[in-house]
Amino acid sequence: MAVSFFALAIFLLLTLDSDYATAAPVSAASEGVQITYGSVIKLMHEKTKYRLHSHDVPYGSGSGQQSVTGFPNVDDANSYWIVRPTKDSSAKQGDTIKGGTLIRLQHMRTRKWLHSHLHASPISSNLEVSCFGSDGESDTGDYWRLEIEGNGKTWRQDQRVRLHHVDTGGYLHSHDKKYTRIAGGQQEVCGVREKRADNVWLAAEGVYLPTAEGKK
Repeated sequence: MAVSFFALAIFLLLTLDSDYATAAPVSAASEGVQITYGSVIKLMHEKTKYRLHSHDVPYGSGSGQQSVTGFPNVDDANSYWIVRPTKDSSAKQGDTIKGGTLIRLQHMRTRKWLHSHLHASPISSNLEVSCFGSDGESDTGDYWRLEIEGNGKTWRQDQRVRLHHVDTGGYLHSHDKKYTRIAGGQQEVCGVREKRADNVWLAAEGVYLPTAEGKK
């Protein structure tokens, strides 16, 4: 695991924004670490412990966009997501994120955005969740409202959260319904419009940038 974090840190230094060169990324191995814009994280589905995952494989139905699944193994580079503000936000890299804020999640490997729409998901026929767009192409289908469970005001690594999709009203959701073919052993990720125990997530492994206040 330490090797994979080191490789991720090198990737950030070489390919992402210049702030990564001056603010040393740290592994969120302990509870209470602030999640800031620009952090690169894995989201763990609380109930099944699978990680939110994507890869350059399109859905065979619905939108035909890049598929999003739940992945059982911890050490996989296709489960990293960059936390970004919305296009019209004035937030900066290193800013903390309050509950109720609209955010975007960008898949680190393919640069596409976590997206949803009214297409039916492949297994359960709920709302399809996909990856779509690019660095320069993003729309409100990529916007998710951060809902923090409990009393916390800003997003921390140990907090239970829900992501509520703006356009469809669906919560980011997963369950133990698994694919048997192209993504065999991986489980479906979809959107559902009801709050359920199956749509709670936690920030897990990743590289968490220090807060902007801490860098001054």
